[in-house]
Parts: sequence; structure tokens; C-alpha cells
Amino acid sequence: MRIEGVFRVAAPRAAVWRKITDPALMAECIPGCQAIEKLSPTRYAAKVAVGIGPIKATFNLTVEVTREEPPERVLSQTRGEEGSRASIVSAENTLALTVIDEETTEVSYLSEVAVSGRLGKFGLGVMKKKAAAMGDEFVEAFRARVTNGLAPAGS
Repeated sequence: MRIEGVFRVAAPRAAVWRKITDPALMAECIPGCQAIEKLSPTRYAAKVAVGIGPIKATFNLTVEVTREEPPERVLSQTRGEEGSRASIVSAENTLALTVIDEETTEVSYLSEVAVSGRLGKFGLGVMKKKAAAMGDEFVEAFRARVTNGLAPAGS
């Protein structure tokens, strides 16, 4: 399943880069994210709860940054499963920041996602709608934190 989108943030690219590569801030913005822990300079563990229809799942994920080109692009891989292994998710992700003008940055993202197990049984349409809704929630939370200058929790 391909998930992609583009949004603009009223902030310079360097400021957006600092925020979008801050794990604590990302934990606040990702819908259902319960925790993010830095395992190494390029690996993170995250716990994310997702509900699709009547099914609720909490995933233990590992995110690995495979390539970083500051302040333009980040490539990463996400892998994880529910505690009971009822569902497994994997994704190849690309995030790119483009300067629109001195005070506006365009953020584009693309993920090739595979889901198997009980969540994978839902139709592609249902999964894409859920992903789009989660993407919209992330965009609003991220924009608010960048444009309002909020620091991540624990800072």
C-alpha cells in the first residue's frame, strides 16, 4: 500500500528539519504514539496504538534511518508487530523538505507499507482511509508545534 502526501509549514526549512528529526516532538505528533526511545543515532523503538474498525492493535516498532541528507531528505525503514504477532507491519519511507520561500517549507512523504495478519485482512480502501486520517492528524499537530514554537515534552 502506497501512502503519500504533501503539506506546507510556515517556517524556514532549517527549523522544520530540526523539528521533524526530533524524536520527542514526533512522539507528540504521531497519532497513537505512546513512546519513542532512541536505541542508537539511527535506530528508534516506538510503541503505537492503531484502531481500524473494531480491531485495536498496539505495535512495537523499530524505525531505522537508512540515509539522511540534511536539511533535505530522510530515508527510513519501519518494522514491527503486535505483541501477539497477530499483525505485522513493514514500511520503506521517504521524507523530503523543499524550500518554497524563506518562511515556507513543503514537506512531502511517501511510504510503501505492507500489513499482514488481522489488520491486513481489511480492504485496501479501509486501510488507506485510516492512513490518510492519521496523516491529517499528524500534519495538524506538527504544524502547530512548529509554527507556535512549542518545545517537545521533557525539554
